[in-house]
Amino acid sequence: MANLKSLFKDTAIYGMSSIIGRFLNYLLVPLYTHYMPTESGDYGISTNIYAYTALILVLLTFGMETTLFRFANNPLPSSPRGGASSPLGGNEGSLWPDRVFSTGFALIGSLTAVFLICLFGFITPIANYLGYAEHHNYLLMMAAVVAMDALQALPFSYLRFQKRPIRFASLKLLFIAFNIGLNILYFMVLHKTSVFYVFAINLACTSLISLLFIPGIFKIRWQFDWTLLKRMLSYSWPILVLGIAGILNQVADKIMFPLVYPNKADANVQLGIYGSCVKIAMIMAMITQAFRYAYEPIVFAKAKDRDSKEYYAVAMKYFLIFTLLAFLCVMGYIDVLQLILGKGYREGMAVVPIVMAAEIMMGVYFNLSFWYKLIDKTIYGAWFSLAGCAVLFAVNYFFIPQYSYMACAWGGVAGYGTAMVLSYIVGQVKNPIPYPMKSITVYVLMTALFYAVMYLTSEWHLALRLALNTLLILLFLAHIYWHEVRKKTHKS
Repeated sequence: MANLKSLFKDTAIYGMSSIIGRFLNYLLVPLYTHYMPTESGDYGISTNIYAYTALILVLLTFGMETTLFRFANNPLPSSPRGGASSPLGGNEGSLWPDRVFSTGFALIGSLTAVFLICLFGFITPIANYLGYAEHHNYLLMMAAVVAMDALQALPFSYLRFQKRPIRFASLKLLFIAFNIGLNILYFMVLHKTSVFYVFAINLACTSLISLLFIPGIFKIRWQFDWTLLKRMLSYSWPILVLGIAGILNQVADKIMFPLVYPNKADANVQLGIYGSCVKIAMIMAMITQAFRYAYEPIVFAKAKDRDSKEYYAVAMKYFLIFTLLAFLCVMGYIDVLQLILGKGYREGMAVVPIVMAAEIMMGVYFNLSFWYKLIDKTIYGAWFSLAGCAVLFAVNYFFIPQYSYMACAWGGVAGYGTAMVLSYIVGQVKNPIPYPMKSITVYVLMTALFYAVMYLTSEWHLALRLALNTLLILLFLAHIYWHEVRKKTHKS
């Protein structure tokens, strides 16, 4: 129970930086969709380039975030112990985490340097191929951003490893505050409405956070270890494949859309509509990310405990309950939430429940992924994610020309659903965890029923719809209280 309390506390803090930060970023969605008209295609350009940067970031970090937790918690038998504490890591009384950190950071730094040299050296053919022949500066700015993000990834993970959520959240929220402030200044005050300023502002904000990490980085006890690096690479390369497949499940549709959509002149317009509506569905990504930040370090630290599998099972159940509640809340008040978008972008709102369902599946898949990470069989995750990614690519390639961005939304469900089912089936054979499937099934069916009622009454008067939807959400909360709070209280 102490570990669960720690999980809830840390999730709340990480959630503050993730959920509040993403919520504040929602303020940018009406800003962009109001000041960047649909027909300009600028929001589509932003959606497309940010999809590429997300993929590149996974490549540059090379799975070292998860690898840090695995090796910092489990030093080699011959590793030196004892010594001074790390300025990034707090008072652990061991040099080993610094050695793991510095070895992983050296790898990321080397990959980032190679990336920048290649992109800046071949910017003209790259820009021509991607359709940005007249906008080299867009790619150059975002290349610098993704490089700095890659270099920040391990320091942020180190803060999580040392359970310093306040420091972590402070840096994340500073970035958000600075970003929103500059966007308001440029778009609303100075009326600079080009997508160029979106990228330039991101570059300035990322540079600020990078500067704040520098003092701590230079105080690290740098101990590069070739032997350790080989073991870390052996562990991380399947995670890299897993990460590539995972991020492609999230961004492949946005990368592929301009390439396969038949009307090239209209591609960025349609992608902008889809990208803006997806923002509303991203509350699931916020919840999953906040949960991951808190849960991942605890999982590896608790792996040797006798009750670890029961803990993982309960954590999965509560994660799913919370995400299903969030789904009902978003869909219950979708008529209000859609006002976030400019009028020209609201025609794509039908993708919201589909994308949210896909994100729930992604979160479940993340929870299921620990069975192979804990037994060092990360290759399974790579295969599961590649299978899901192949399904997603197929759906997008064959159906985008006919169904536009609706194919993108359903492709996510198909891809995540494939990876989730495969991971569960194989996991229950290789490293079974007693998930409370009966209780989980009840919550899923209850959510499906309530959403069906919301959908079937979508033509009612707005006030009646909101009243009914609120009642359904309260019934769901009552079910949670009766079965998860009241019964547990009586047992204790």
